[in-house]
Formats: sequence, structure tokens, C-alpha cells
Amino acid sequence: MPRCIYFYFTFTFACKSARSAILASRCSSLSSTTTSLSSPSSLQENFILRSHEGVYIVEKFLGEGTFGKVAKCTNLSTNKEVAIKIIKKGFNHTAQDEIKAMIEISKIDAHKYNLVKCVDWFHYKSHVCMVFEMLDQSLFDFMNDRRSRPLFVQEIRDVAWQLLISLKGLKSINLVHCDIKLDNIMLVNQVSEPFRVKLIDFGLTKKTTDMRTGTRMQNICFRAPEVILGLPLDERLDMWTVGYVLALLYAGFYILPRDSEYHIIRAMQSKKTGEQVKDEVDCWTFDELKYVYCDETKMEEVEQLIDLLKQMLEVDPNKRISPNDALRHPFFKLEMKNVPQRPAANSQERSSNKNMTSLVQQQKAEKRKALAASRKRKNSDQQSQDHETSWQMEAAVKKKKKS
Repeated sequence: MPRCIYFYFTFTFACKSARSAILASRCSSLSSTTTSLSSPSSLQENFILRSHEGVYIVEKFLGEGTFGKVAKCTNLSTNKEVAIKIIKKGFNHTAQDEIKAMIEISKIDAHKYNLVKCVDWFHYKSHVCMVFEMLDQSLFDFMNDRRSRPLFVQEIRDVAWQLLISLKGLKSINLVHCDIKLDNIMLVNQVSEPFRVKLIDFGLTKKTTDMRTGTRMQNICFRAPEVILGLPLDERLDMWTVGYVLALLYAGFYILPRDSEYHIIRAMQSKKTGEQVKDEVDCWTFDELKYVYCDETKMEEVEQLIDLLKQMLEVDPNKRISPNDALRHPFFKLEMKNVPQRPAANSQERSSNKNMTSLVQQQKAEKRKALAASRKRKNSDQQSQDHETSWQMEAAVKKKKKS
């Protein structure tokens, strides 16, 4: 055997042995800490989690919610990064519901339908742990990082297409997500795949046949009218929430009130019945939303987007657009291809939109001022009318006395 080949194999074997030794020593030094896990709050970085499929080391924590923690971990067998959701004790039923949903989703191509992929789940120290592919950041964090500056129309088109594909996939297996919001829509990798998104968190997902009338669900900001009114429920409530998410990405602010269901319903009425209700509730009509976008060269696309939003945010679920019909809407211009492949907006376009937030705030201030002036005029007219009525009554009384 030539000496160069001999040295190559010797060096390769030595590197692999060294790496194995490092991982073994790392596991050995940390194995004692695994026995102390009693709750997600006691978890620390460098904890080891073991399943039949692999051994995972906790690198850092990404967030904590009602049901538990999410940790960024590394599979020591493959050296791949994953996200592990560690469920708190007492919420195992929620974890089981999510596992059932992920089993159903595994029957279709999760990647094709822009749904997060669950690669493993296991029990550890009385906790259910679910292992998911590692994604980038949520749309909630993304919008916060850019101070809620609205997306461009082409970016909204990319996100809209993918979310509608997600709804189409869920409908094909009779699942309803029930909790779509900015927090549960993840960017896959904003650097290499701009605005490639996936839907996550299926802990509240239900079968269409298991949806019960009157069930309280969804974040109040994204709550569908049929949920508020206690009407029969099905997958169409997900279409409402996706429509509202897109409206939020377009406007950069919530177009309906968020403080109470009563005000939400009043705002919905205003879109149908006019000024009397609109004066009392701060909301934006679809026609007003057209003028939020500054680029006049995109107005045709904006009008198409607004038309799509109208059909997605139809108060009557029986009239609400379906995923298939939405995907055929002119807004997408028959772009039946993998989305998104378009590059992110260039720096010139972005710089032209830096003042979007201040413009929106100015428009809202002008709107409130106009509404206040309208109320003042109505009050003045009412006072004049009352004064005239009072004068007429006094004249009638005097006339009656004379007679």
C-alpha cells in the first residue's frame, strides 16, 4: 500500500476516534445531570435527552409557553440541529393530541404542504418530548424585529400561497389547526430561502368531525366570527385566521379591535352597515386599506390582494372562499410553481418603505380626526334639530293658548 494512502486512512481513523472520544466524554460528564430532571423549568443547557432514535444535547432554550419549553438541541448521532418541545407535567393530553395530529400529517408530505415535520417523540422523566426540524424564527418575532413595518405585496403573495397550500393539505386529512397566528408561522431560513414559511404547533388541532359548536378557541386577535357567536365550526375558521394574518402583514397593524369580542363584532358590522357603527369602533374598511400601500405602480396587485382578503374574511363562513378557490385567485397570476423562489425586496425598495409605519400612523390620526369632526357635526345637527323642535313646540303651545 502506498504510504500516502496509508497515512490518509490513519489520519481519517484518528479524527473519527477523536470525535467519538469527545462526544463520549461530553455525554459521560453530563449523564449525571439527566437524573435530576423533574420539570421543564429545571432543564439547563447541556442536559442530555435520550430516545430510541437518538441522543440529544440541549444547546439553548428558544422560548417557553403555557405547555412547556422549546429547546434548540443537537442530535449527537447525526450532528444535526433540531427543536425539542418539552411538555410540562399535567399537559400530556395536549402532547398526545399533537402527536395524533402529527401522525395524521405524516400520511401526506409535510414539506410539500408547508407543515413542520416531527421526526421523533419520546417520554423522558414523566415528560413528553417532541422532536421537530429546526426552523428560523416566527413571523411574530420577524415583524417585531422590523417594528411591524409592512411586507411588500410580492412577499405577502409568497406567504399567502404557502399558507393556502397548508390549509389545502390539512383539509385533505380533515384537520383544523384552530390556532393559526403569527407565533405559529415559522420562517424556514430567511437568509437562504426568503419568506419560505411553515405552519407549526398542532397542540390544539382537531378533526373536523370533532369540532363542537360553542367551543372557545383561537387567540382573540385572530378569532373567527363563528367562534365568537357560538356557531357550528369547521375548517373554514382557519381560512379566516390566515386572511387576518395576511391583512396584518400588509397593513402592519391590526385592522380590527383586540380588546373584546363585542368590539370585534361591532367592527365587523361596520364593514356592512356603514358610518353609524364605524364611528364608535376604530377599524379599517377594505377600501381604506388600499391606500396604506405607497407604491402606486403596485395598485393593481394591491386591489387584487384586497379582493382576496375580502373573500377570506367573509363574516359568513358559508360564503368564505375555500383553499382551492383562493389558490386560483387572480392575485397569484396563475403562478402555479414552488413558492417562494423570488429574492427578497432590494435595498432601494426597502429604503423607499422606511417611512411606512409613520405614514400609517399619520393616516390613522387623520382618520380619527375626520371621525371626531363627523361626530361633532352630527351632534351640532342634532342640537339644531332639537332646538328647532323645541321652538316649534313652544309656538304650538302659544297658538293653542290664544285659541
